Amino acid sequence: MTDKTQNPDTRINMMDTPFPMRGDLPKREPGWVSEWNEGGLYKKLRAARQGAPLFVLHDGPPYANGKLHIGHALNKVLKDMIVKSKQLAGFDAQYIPGWDCHGLPIENAIEKLHGRKLSRDDMQAKSRAFATEQIGQQREDFKRLGVLGDWERPYRTMDPANEAGEIRAFKRVIERGFVYRGLKPVYWCFDCGSSLAEFEIEYQDKQSDTLDVAFETDDAAKLAAAFGLAALPAGQSAFAVIWTTTAWTIPANQALNAHPELTYALVQTDKGCLVLAESLVDKCLERFGLQGGTVLATAKGTALGGLNFRHPLYDVDAGYKRLSPVYLAEYVSDSDGTGLVHSSPAYGVDDFNSCIANGLKYDDILNPVQGNGTYAADFPLFGGLHIWKAIPVVLDALRNAGRLLSTVTITHSYPHCWRHKTPVIYRAAAQWFVRMDEGEGVFTKDKAPKTLRQLALDAIEQTQFYPENGKTRLRDMIANRPDWCISRQRSWGVPVPFFLHKDSGELHPNTMAILDQAADIVEKGGIEAWSRVTVEEILDAADAPSYTKSTDILEVWFDSGSTFQHVLRGSHKDAYGVAPFHNQGPEADLYLEGHDQHRGWFHSSLLLGCALYDRAPYRGLLTHGFATDGQGRKMSKSLGNTVEPQTITSKMGAEIVRLWVASTDYSGDLNIDDKILARVVDSYRRIRNTLRFLLANVSDFDPATDTVPDDQLLEIDRFALARAAELQADIRAHFDKYEFHPVVSKLQIYCSEDLGAFYLDVLKDRLYTTAPKSLARRSAQTALWRITHGMLRWMAPFLSFTAEEAWKTFGTSESIFLETFGDFGVADEALLAKWSRIREIRDLVNKDIENLRAAGQVGASLQAEIDLTAPAADHALLASLGADIKFVFITSKVTLHAGETLAVQVTASPATKCERCWHYADDVGHDADHPTICGRCVSNLHGAGETRQVA
Repeated sequence: MTDKTQNPDTRINMMDTPFPMRGDLPKREPGWVSEWNEGGLYKKLRAARQGAPLFVLHDGPPYANGKLHIGHALNKVLKDMIVKSKQLAGFDAQYIPGWDCHGLPIENAIEKLHGRKLSRDDMQAKSRAFATEQIGQQREDFKRLGVLGDWERPYRTMDPANEAGEIRAFKRVIERGFVYRGLKPVYWCFDCGSSLAEFEIEYQDKQSDTLDVAFETDDAAKLAAAFGLAALPAGQSAFAVIWTTTAWTIPANQALNAHPELTYALVQTDKGCLVLAESLVDKCLERFGLQGGTVLATAKGTALGGLNFRHPLYDVDAGYKRLSPVYLAEYVSDSDGTGLVHSSPAYGVDDFNSCIANGLKYDDILNPVQGNGTYAADFPLFGGLHIWKAIPVVLDALRNAGRLLSTVTITHSYPHCWRHKTPVIYRAAAQWFVRMDEGEGVFTKDKAPKTLRQLALDAIEQTQFYPENGKTRLRDMIANRPDWCISRQRSWGVPVPFFLHKDSGELHPNTMAILDQAADIVEKGGIEAWSRVTVEEILDAADAPSYTKSTDILEVWFDSGSTFQHVLRGSHKDAYGVAPFHNQGPEADLYLEGHDQHRGWFHSSLLLGCALYDRAPYRGLLTHGFATDGQGRKMSKSLGNTVEPQTITSKMGAEIVRLWVASTDYSGDLNIDDKILARVVDSYRRIRNTLRFLLANVSDFDPATDTVPDDQLLEIDRFALARAAELQADIRAHFDKYEFHPVVSKLQIYCSEDLGAFYLDVLKDRLYTTAPKSLARRSAQTALWRITHGMLRWMAPFLSFTAEEAWKTFGTSESIFLETFGDFGVADEALLAKWSRIREIRDLVNKDIENLRAAGQVGASLQAEIDLTAPAADHALLASLGADIKFVFITSKVTLHAGETLAVQVTASPATKCERCWHYADDVGHDADHPTICGRCVSNLHGAGETRQVA
C-alpha cells in the first residue's frame, strides 16, 4: 500500500501489483515456453486429470515440409484453445500432435536437393532424415505459439509402428471386401509421375482450344437407313461431328457416344451431311461458319447405335485406319457441343465405362500417353511429343485432313494437381482401388454389411458438424465420388506389399499371410526394411520365379486417414485407453482442420473408419477457413501479402496471434494484416489493463481470513458476482460449441462496460477511501478476488501466456491450466434485472452531466449534484440504494423525488472539495485537526469508519 502524498490526511489505499502494465510479450513469452517444457507441465496436467472423463481431439497431421505459415498457426492455436478449455472444464483433454511424413512433397524436396536419379533406398533414407529435420523446426514454432501438448512423444506417420499399423489396417480393408485391382482412368499428374486421388485435385481456370471434328461415315447406306432415307444426297459425304476441349485425346479415339433419347438431325451443308443434335443445329452451323443448312431427316439416338465412323485421321496415316462405333450412353447431353461425344477410353471415366460396357477389352484400350505426359515414341504422327505441345500439331493435322470444322480458345475450370498447381489428365492405369459400391473384392473374409458409400453416408448422419454446413458438403462429396485409387508409383511411403504373378497379374494365394509378415518386418525396421526384401526371401523356391514384387506405395491420404487406428489404439493407446471408445474401434470426440479437408483428411478418415468399423472415427468435425489478407485475398508471395507468424511473434508476441485467432469467426476465412493486428493489440491492452487493476486491488486480500460471506456482501458486490455467473455460463456454453470469437467479444465488453464503465468505476471510492480492513472494502475485494479467478480461467484458453503470468502473482497452484472453472453459483435474475435498470438510469444521468461538462460548468462528475425525479417503479429501485445512491452515480449529492416521468436536473456543487476523496461536501474542514478533508474521510482515517449498505 502506498501513500498518494506524504500528508497523512490524504493517504488512500492505492495498491500495486508485480503484474506489469506493459506485456512486453516478445521478451517474456519465451520464458513461459521454457518453464512449461522444462517443468513438464503437460505431464502434470495429465496427472491432475487422471481418472477424469477423456476428451480426445485427434490431431490432423501437418505435412513435415517447410516452415510454419499463418494457416498452420491458426490451426494449431484453435486446437490448443479447445483442448485447454476442455481441460479447464475438468476433462482429461490430451493433445498428442502428429505429422504427415510420407509422400510426394518430400520426394520433390529431395529431388531438388540431390537430383532425380536417386535409388529407392537413397530416396527413403534422405526423405526420413529430411522429414525429421522439418518436424524439429515446426515443433519449436508450435511451442513458441504457446501450444501445450505431448511434444516429447508426438506421432509421426513414418514411425515404424505406425507404418506397420497402416499395413494391418490395409489388410483389414481387404478382408472386408473393399479392395480391388483395376484398369481405370485415374487423375494423373505429370509432375508427380503418379496417379492422384480425388482429394488431391483442385480446380483452376485453364485455357483450352475447343474443336469440332468430323468423323466420316464408313457406310453411307446404313446411315441413311438410320434416318429413314433411301440414300444420302448424291455426291455428298456424311459425318458425325463431335465437340471437345481436349485435342490431345483425338489421336486415341476409339468410339463415339450418342444419347438414346436425344433427337439427332441429318443436316445437308456445303461441307457434306452432318449428324448433330437437333436442338443444337443452329448453334453448330453458326460456329462452323455455314449458311443455309437443310435438315434432311431426324432420328432418335437409338437408331445410331452400332453405326461405324472413320477416325478423322483415317486417310492420313495407316496407324489411324480404324473405325469408331457409336455407343449409346446416358451421360451424353445437348447442353452444349454437338450432342455427340468422342470416346478415348483411356482418358475419361465415362468413356472408359461406356467402351467396356460395349465389349471393348482392356488389352485393346489405346493408352499412348506416358507417365511423363509424352506420347509413346512409336505413336503415329505425334510420337515423342508432350501432349500440351502436341495440341497445335493435332489441330493442324485435322485441319489438313479436312476434318476440323472450327476451333476457339476458351477459359474454363479444369482439374489441377493440389501440390504442383499444374493441369492433370485422366489416364488409364492398373491401380489398386477401394470400392465405393457393390462388387467383389480380393480375399474377402468378413464382408461389410453395406457398401462403403452407404456406410459413409450413414456415418455422416451420426456426426456433429461445426459449422453445420460442413455436413452437406461432405455428404455431397461422398455421394458422388468415384472409387478411391489408393496406389502410387513412388518410393517414399508405406508399401503395398503384394506379389503379382508375372503372366496373369493375380495376387499370390498367401497374400494375407504375406501382409502380416510385411507388417512385422516394417515394425522392426521401417518401410526401408521391406524395400530391401527380395521375392526369394518371402516366397518359396517354386513360386519365386513366377512372381514380381509390387513397388507401389499407399497414397498419403491412406497414411493420415488411418491414423485413428494405429495412433489412438496403437502407438498412444496408453494415453487414451479404451474408455472413450466404442468396443469396435477408436473414436475421437473431434477432428479439426481447414474446410479443404472435407475432400482430404476428413474424407479419407471417414472412408477408412467405415471400411474398418462401419462408422466414422470421429463424433464431431470442425472446419475453419483460410487465413487471407485484409482485403480477403488469398496470401501469395507474388502479391506480397503474406503474414508470417514468426514475424508477428517476434514483434508483437504469440499472444497477439492467439487473440487474433480467438477473436475471428473461423467459420469463414480469417483476414489478417497490420491494421487488423493493430486492433488486436488494442484489445489485448484493454484486457490486460483491466486484469492489472483487479490484481492490484486484491494484492492485500487473504481469502482465508478476509473473505466476506455472501449474505454480508454489499448489494452491488452481489450484483457483480451475479453478472460474473451469468457471463461464465455464456462463456462455457460457447466453449462447449468450440466458439471463441463470441467469448472474446463478451470479455471485451465485460472489461470495458460491466467493469470499467460501471462496477470498478463505482468501486474505486470504496476501495481507495474506506478503512483497509473494513467490511465495505473487504466486501469489494471478495467480489474482485472471485471475479479475477473467473476471468483468468475464461481467458486462459486463448490468452495463455497472460493468464499464466497473472496466475503467478495471484494463484496458489503451479499453473492456471491445472485449475478448473470456478463456481459462481446461479445468477440472481431479480438482482440482475434491478441493476440493469439502475445502470440505464445512470447512463441517462451521465449524458446530462456530460452536457454540463461540455459547457464548462463542471469538471469531474463528483463536482455535480443531481436532482432526480422518477416514476414509482424506478423511484423504488433508486430509493433502495439509500445514502449510497451518490456513490452509484459518482456524484457528490443526489436528491430523489417521486413523479410521473423520469427527469434529471444537474447543477454544479457549491460545496468544498475534499482533498482525499474528491467529493464536494459541506463538512470539509469541520474537524479543525483535519482542515482539508470531509467528515467521512476523517472517520475512515481516524475513527470508526463509515458504513456502506449498498455500494
